[in-house]
Amino acid sequence: MLLERTTRVNFLYDFYHSLLTDKQRAYMQAYYLDDYSLGEIAEEHEVSRQAVYDNVKRTEAMLEQYEEKLKLFEKFQQRMEIIQQLEEQLQVMDKERITALLHTLKEYE
Repeated sequence: MLLERTTRVNFLYDFYHSLLTDKQRAYMQAYYLDDYSLGEIAEEHEVSRQAVYDNVKRTEAMLEQYEEKLKLFEKFQQRMEIIQQLEEQLQVMDKERITALLHTLKEYE
């Protein structure tokens, strides 16, 4: 469950990082991408561990709100699922199914 949560936050960060402040980006990158501890981030930025924790949790909530409204990650997952199905269908060369999947994929653009 923790790995799934971390993966989700990483994807949300990829999609929405440009909407964050410089400080939010720095903390999230250090915590999620560079795997720094809260204490290490706090020391580097000369703030308390609690301040880093609060910022990270608040930023996670913001990322979830952005996703709730914009659904970029959801649409990405749907496209990836369709691509996987297309690859499977290419193996058996079901042209009718491939055409239907391509049509569905265009709906997510």
